Amino acid sequence: MALDCSVVIISWNVADLLRQCLTSIDQSLAASTYTYEVIVVDNASHDASVAMVRHEFPSVQIIETGANLGYAGGVNVGVAAAQGQWILVLNPDTVMQADAIPQLLDWAQAHPAASVIGPQLRYPDGSIQSSRRRLPTKASYFFESTLLERWWPANPWAAAYRCADLPDDQPQQVEWLMGAALLVRKSAIEQAGAMDRRFWMYSEEVDWQARLGRFGPIWYVPQAVIIHHEGKSSEQAPARKHWAFQQSKLRYAALYEGPAFATALHFFLASSYLYELLVESAKWLLGHKRQLRWQRMQIYWQVLRQFG
Repeated sequence: MALDCSVVIISWNVADLLRQCLTSIDQSLAASTYTYEVIVVDNASHDASVAMVRHEFPSVQIIETGANLGYAGGVNVGVAAAQGQWILVLNPDTVMQADAIPQLLDWAQAHPAASVIGPQLRYPDGSIQSSRRRLPTKASYFFESTLLERWWPANPWAAAYRCADLPDDQPQQVEWLMGAALLVRKSAIEQAGAMDRRFWMYSEEVDWQARLGRFGPIWYVPQAVIIHHEGKSSEQAPARKHWAFQQSKLRYAALYEGPAFATALHFFLASSYLYELLVESAKWLLGHKRQLRWQRMQIYWQVLRQFG
């Protein structure tokens, strides 16, 4: 008989956070009757992650990939091994609050046609982390997480993209949810397909949920609360993080908007990084916080080289 839930965690060099995550999973499910397994997919960590899991959490299944497959590749490995009817895909920098997982599974039982169910994410200080999204529009590519948004923070396209017009304390159907914690129906994955490994990091969950959403609604369930430290793996390589984010945005744009639009977006993003590099260079020349400016100059230059 299939398990109710498989918890799949993709980890890279975050042993201490992974320990907190695994501990919180057991605590969240301790009083529940749901059957579950926990699978950690280790993307070739070079810290003590694997040894820690084997020593402190012997019931956890650990899969060593032998190479960094990226987030999508790691998720696909974990999903392939999972035996649960529902698969909870987690970042290792998440901490379950109280009965967060049973709350998600209760919603799954009450809404069996759902393809994806996600919690309310919060920062460690308890403030709500924006996690609900609409699918990208042509305008949002330019006005969300870009230089233009920094110049115009209240622009309507970024607000609509982040569902700012919807209450964050009520269950609701959305178009996609941040991938830090996603409960996904396994039969929906079989229909929609696996994560696209061409997305090394970022946008993979957007593309996945764009496909999963064809086979059932995507629900945001705020009574399930999960703390998300955000970006603790990716922040270890800031230039790679910047480029991965932009590269994935461009790939998604090419898939859903076409190559001509993606080319225009490529030019806009490259121009934005060139502008940032020039601004930081000027501040460095003026002697303003030179160490910080130099670090930023190096990051922007490395990203610009990737744009070609």
